[in-house]
Amino acid sequence: MLLCAVLQAKDVRHAELAQRLPGGAKIESAVRRVERFFDRHPLDQQDTARLVLRLLPDTGPRTFLLDRTNWQLGNQHVNVLVLAVVWRGVAVPLLFELLPHGGSSDQLTRQTLLDDALTLLTAQQVEVLIADREFIGHDWLDDLLTRGVHCCIRLRNNTLLDDLPASQWWPNLGVGERGLITHDVEVHGLPLQVAATIGQDGERVIVAGNVPAARLLALYRKRWKIECLFRHLKSKGFRLENTHMALHDHLERLLCLLTLAFVWSVVIGLEEPARIKGHGRAAWSAFTLGLRRLVQAFTRAASGLPETLLALITQAFASLHTVKSESVGY
Repeated sequence: MLLCAVLQAKDVRHAELAQRLPGGAKIESAVRRVERFFDRHPLDQQDTARLVLRLLPDTGPRTFLLDRTNWQLGNQHVNVLVLAVVWRGVAVPLLFELLPHGGSSDQLTRQTLLDDALTLLTAQQVEVLIADREFIGHDWLDDLLTRGVHCCIRLRNNTLLDDLPASQWWPNLGVGERGLITHDVEVHGLPLQVAATIGQDGERVIVAGNVPAARLLALYRKRWKIECLFRHLKSKGFRLENTHMALHDHLERLLCLLTLAFVWSVVIGLEEPARIKGHGRAAWSAFTLGLRRLVQAFTRAASGLPETLLALITQAFASLHTVKSESVGY
């Protein structure tokens, strides 16, 4: 019921969710029901992640993205490290770690998240892990290489490449041009290949990894997908930053709930016809299309026409081979 409420409300505040719970209870009672869910429900991220991987089957190795999203609740920072998996071009949240501070993640936190991921998948099922400049350092990179995980990570301009700052390599590189180091060069004490380019904004982008240098920049461009994910969880979708919850377990259950809502929206949206704009990209994301379709289906079901909603339930959970539309009531 909370999953359906989140999709209809497109908001995570308790009062908004309570208004969309079925039954004749007063709003105050419904709000307490929502509070009990976040306080006691056994929903956890390992079970949610297993379900996500089953709902989004993929026969080949998967691309993973690592980044943080944060917001403020009064004077308190809410800071979440997120590991997302790319499925049919969309970044989907898989695992996350709530940080007890407002700054960058540390080595131990990243390793814990990676440990959790490798209980669900083997290193051979990870095509590449893509991350930004925050996720660097000898211990972290050495851990990835030791586990056999391929990585593609942006470097800071002052990172040493064979004892020379990265910013001093390719001094004459022009906008849109590439510079490659196709042999192993020492980066944070480890042998990696490196690629660099100058963006349209004039910013130098330097990427390193244990994959061929010629692939690095194309792989790194996929990182923007996790920024799209964060926008969909927040201002463009479920307004995650509106929550007044700050306790670790409560926020974990909320993020699990939003993960399921996001996945359902994406699965539906990818099958919706999308208008292509002049620049060649879709006018609306798969998430937005799916969320609109689901909200419309809930509205029709509330008016006594549940057929569309039942069909969307079956469509989303078809890969589990357990959901039958005739056994699902509204």
